[in-house]
Amino acid sequence: MSNERTPLLTSGVCGLNVTTACGMASEATPESSPDTPTKDPRKLNTFFGVMVPTILSMFSIVLFLRTGFVVGHAGLLQGLLMVVVAYTIISLTILSICAISTNGAIQGGGAYYMISRSLGPEFGGSIEYVLGLVEAILDVFGSDPESSVSEGMRVLPQGYWYTVLYSSVVLLLCLLVCLVGAHIYSRTAFVILLVVTVSLLSIFISFVAVKPLTFVITHRGPGNQTLRYNASYTGFSATTLRNNLGPGYSLDYSTNTVMSFATVFAVMFTSCTGIMAGANMSGELKTPSVSIPKGTVVAVFYTFVVYILLFLLVSATCDRTLLIQDYGFFQRINIWPPFVTIGIYCASLSAAMCAMIGASRILHALAVDHLFGLPLAPAAIKSSSGNPWMAVLYTWGLAQCVVFAGQLNAIASLVTVFYLLAYAAVDLACLALEWASAPNFRPTFQLFSWHTCLLGILSCLVMMFVINPVYSSGSIVLLLLLLLFLHYRSPTSSWGYISQALIFHQVRKYLLMLDVRKDHVKFWRPQVLLMVANPRSSCQLILFVNQLKKGGLYVLGHVQLGDLDALPSDPVQQQYNFWLSLVDKLGVKAFVDLTLSPSVRQGTQHLLRITGLGGMKPNTLILGFYDSCTPEDFFLQDPAFCDSSSGRGSEGEYNFGVDLPSLQAHFPPVRHVESPRWLSPEEYVGIISDAMKMNKNVCLARYFFQLEGEGKDSKVDGSERTIDVWPLNLLQPDSRDYEDVCSLFLLQMACVLNMSSKWRHARMRIFLNVETESSDQGWVVNEETFRELLKKLRIRASIKIVPWDSVVQHHTQLEGESTLALSEDFLSAVNCLLMEHSSQAAVRFLYLPRPPAHHSQAQLYLSQLEAVTNSLGPTLLIHGITPVTYTDL
Repeated sequence: MSNERTPLLTSGVCGLNVTTACGMASEATPESSPDTPTKDPRKLNTFFGVMVPTILSMFSIVLFLRTGFVVGHAGLLQGLLMVVVAYTIISLTILSICAISTNGAIQGGGAYYMISRSLGPEFGGSIEYVLGLVEAILDVFGSDPESSVSEGMRVLPQGYWYTVLYSSVVLLLCLLVCLVGAHIYSRTAFVILLVVTVSLLSIFISFVAVKPLTFVITHRGPGNQTLRYNASYTGFSATTLRNNLGPGYSLDYSTNTVMSFATVFAVMFTSCTGIMAGANMSGELKTPSVSIPKGTVVAVFYTFVVYILLFLLVSATCDRTLLIQDYGFFQRINIWPPFVTIGIYCASLSAAMCAMIGASRILHALAVDHLFGLPLAPAAIKSSSGNPWMAVLYTWGLAQCVVFAGQLNAIASLVTVFYLLAYAAVDLACLALEWASAPNFRPTFQLFSWHTCLLGILSCLVMMFVINPVYSSGSIVLLLLLLLFLHYRSPTSSWGYISQALIFHQVRKYLLMLDVRKDHVKFWRPQVLLMVANPRSSCQLILFVNQLKKGGLYVLGHVQLGDLDALPSDPVQQQYNFWLSLVDKLGVKAFVDLTLSPSVRQGTQHLLRITGLGGMKPNTLILGFYDSCTPEDFFLQDPAFCDSSSGRGSEGEYNFGVDLPSLQAHFPPVRHVESPRWLSPEEYVGIISDAMKMNKNVCLARYFFQLEGEGKDSKVDGSERTIDVWPLNLLQPDSRDYEDVCSLFLLQMACVLNMSSKWRHARMRIFLNVETESSDQGWVVNEETFRELLKKLRIRASIKIVPWDSVVQHHTQLEGESTLALSEDFLSAVNCLLMEHSSQAAVRFLYLPRPPAHHSQAQLYLSQLEAVTNSLGPTLLIHGITPVTYTDL
């Protein structure tokens, strides 16, 4: 019989694949294309724009050619169960579509605009329907290749190239309609809907008008045997209905496989996947936020009623043999068989046009958003009436390329799986919006909840694997690869990111759970506030501290001098994007916190108090060293900052308005050696004192402009580096305590650095200063005690004993008002000792003494530190206040 070789899995949807949730802003997507239409393309109402496409997409060839297949194998009861389950699944997705589409103005691109910024499977849908229509034509009009005589209307030749030819002709017809525009398509679809409706009415009338008939159905069996089956159309019969109630799964004659509930359900479900056909017309709808939910719901309800009626009528009038052995039995029992043939052709043709026009709208939206760059750029061109004709040509070209597959079975299952993946993504997007609890997510459609979204996701995923586990797994992998591709391309835009809303929601919740009262020294980590005056001269230090944070909070702080009372607006707010772009350029995992203050000291106090939230607040302040060294401009050394071409390709479009020239111009040139300083020595030392009073650890960093290999592209692993730690307070030789809080803090910070990626293979050396000529030989015991301490702390380091009798002899105590004054000879001797033992180290950790209590001695304090560290190379002077080491498990 004609049409009975049509493959089992067909799909009736003009759907799409989606990956990322859209934002909830109601403004339109800006289009800078020169082809911006002068006329408003929004002309379609709910009926023509949503209901007609959706009904036609769901009335695919499954309706005409697989209704008997489902009822014959599954029986009426299980068949109705399949219909209910299938429509329940798609109804869950419809609830999500309705919620999103009523949460703001919808632009062109349909569900792509509403939900995602990724390419969907419309191309596959268009190809599928073209091939399905051609196969239906060949089944009716094609000549039998094994017969030398043409029977009836079977005059069209068959074969691979003929299939390609017929496919191309039908595809060209779809192209011509779509090129004219969506308005003509909607009228054409309406005419087709009338024809399909007439075909359906003829089927319903035939159940009443046609008298009982008997048929002999033949199929070719194994070994060229001819299998004959006696089938009958009984008319309305209680016996027939009773016999068709239960399942009767048997061998399917077109695939020679035994059917089961899962395989039959997979076939039946493909007729229910047309729910996005109306959403894809969003750019042509007058009021999409009203039309999409209303039209989709009405269309789905209408098709549901039709399927239920057909199942009941078929079960009561046709015996099981007829249903199982002849897919096209509707033609056998119709009052005029061509009605069914015309219905098949029209349903397939309309679905093909729907898929093509929907795909073109998706392509156009992709091109306007510049998601895939230059290859899709021409697809942004539109006609004066608003029709994206270049996107239509793109779709036609891609479909024509794949038409050479020639067989519907080759792609039907894969495309259906893609549709289900798209619906799962729709539900996921709505679920994310609901879980994010964003104030602007308030759709007017309220008949949904996170439970329906979650159930919709699970049901779509289950259905995917029921249809084809291999294709389902492959499609999920493909989706993940696409997500990775988009992630590493880092496209950014103004339409908003649901991921940010979800992250905000979760971070707030976990910050509340991060209770500072539950802090324990065992889980201590550095949480750093690095004060930066000018990043041009501080980039190496910024990169180094990024290695020192060990997964802790890292904040770049900057104080803008000024008084808000004297300014028209806050100048700080405009600077954040420049600093964030700097962070992106350097590749560090840092936050930025800026403040406006009359003085740097007051501004630093503000940042130390208010930076961070809850348990994530800085516990360590790091400052650049206060000396007279000439700053170097890092921007002139790093190609990423000085190569003008580097900012155009990857960042030119997605840089939040900060390109490389703007970034360079924002940060002023480095300070000239003779230029006046904004910060006095007294203020600098005051900042150190303030931090200690606020129970913050303090680090002073000197000579870090000499440190290399900290950049994000550097392959340094530290194998040739050395970390030197001097845990003794070198400016107070009488202090021999190697286990005080500050000394242990030095060890901890050095150990943290040694664990980072660029320092993990560095050698760590700990220097113990001893007076070997002293009568007190307790240092030997202290050395063993210290080795045992390192063992308990699990710190791998070599211990170096450094006699410093020659240094101590220069130490003289000259009592000042409130602090010790150290002789220049002693300071010079300490510096020489450090140069002798640590000149080749990559970085040194030194004990930072407490600053003097009186500001008048600030200059003396700084000069002592400068003398001790003179010409050493990268050095951290550290004063630790908080206990950080723990020896128990």
